[in-house]
Amino acid sequence: MARSGRAADRFPDVKILVRATNWLGDAVMSLPVLRSLRTRFPDAQITVLARPWVAALYEGERSIDCVIPLAGRSGMRDWTLKWKLASQLRAERFDLGVLLPNSFESAAIMWLSGVRQRIGYARDGRSLLLTDAVAVPQPGEIHRHERYYYLELLLRANLIEQMPVVDEILLDGLEEARQRGKTLFAARSIASPVIAVSPGAAYGTAKRWLPDRFAAAARQLAAIDGASIVIFGSESERGLCSDVAAACGGHNLAGSTGLREFIDMSAASSLCLTNDSGAMHITAAVGVPSVTVFGPTDEVATGPTGRTAKIVREAVECAPCKMRECPIDHRCMNRVTVEQVVRTAKDGLKP
Repeated sequence: MARSGRAADRFPDVKILVRATNWLGDAVMSLPVLRSLRTRFPDAQITVLARPWVAALYEGERSIDCVIPLAGRSGMRDWTLKWKLASQLRAERFDLGVLLPNSFESAAIMWLSGVRQRIGYARDGRSLLLTDAVAVPQPGEIHRHERYYYLELLLRANLIEQMPVVDEILLDGLEEARQRGKTLFAARSIASPVIAVSPGAAYGTAKRWLPDRFAAAARQLAAIDGASIVIFGSESERGLCSDVAAACGGHNLAGSTGLREFIDMSAASSLCLTNDSGAMHITAAVGVPSVTVFGPTDEVATGPTGRTAKIVREAVECAPCKMRECPIDHRCMNRVTVEQVVRTAKDGLKP
């Protein structure tokens, strides 16, 4: 592992460029990195380079100064756009770059951008593009949750002196987000309180609890206090969400909200029901009571943080398999009942 000294010692007025992760859940789990950098460099200019579909997550984040969208497709494609971006970044003369993704592409753009010190894990054959190629943590060396994987990069690169305590990850500006969310619901004639349901999962169908059970759980919970039900999802999940909405009498907003609107409306909800997905991390990060159904994935490694987030799972011999599609009978999800989710949700809503 290369060590080139503390950036603070060499760059008292440091300009920092952080290459954000590509997926929404990872972006939430990496927020402690940005906050740790702000604590370590209180007078720095911190800029985040992010894919357009996660950029809105950083809008209310007080630890950063600027968000730059990263255009073009992932991987070794669209290099004309990326070369143009690198030229623009080169003019900014960044002193320090922190790479949260593990990809060669992310290191190549940072190198082409002329960032003086480039820190990232030594993965994907990119070490020669980094000034500080940090050894990848081995199994058992650090806490299993993904948030510590990102923080460990700062620790091993001598950017922080000790691992911070991160029991909960909450977004900044939550009260403002709630007020915006209430306005958005009112504009759609959706009465509060609201139960938000996100029945999709981008990784694959193995992570999806049964749609009819989502509908049944939402219907039972809504009946308790006359809540409205709102179904969220991507454009590709519109059909799935339409089925859930029809079964529970909910409002289907799949494909009609951007990330910022989803964050705001989640913050204004009274309860959220999700699969293991980016939506799960958002609902936990806005501090709203939430229940997530886990099946093929590992809640210890990628589960939600915080006291308001609850999970339901049934132990089966083949989980966590981390497969996109179940090759057998989807038993990890089929064995989770509506009653379990409703009971867990009620417990989470207790004062």
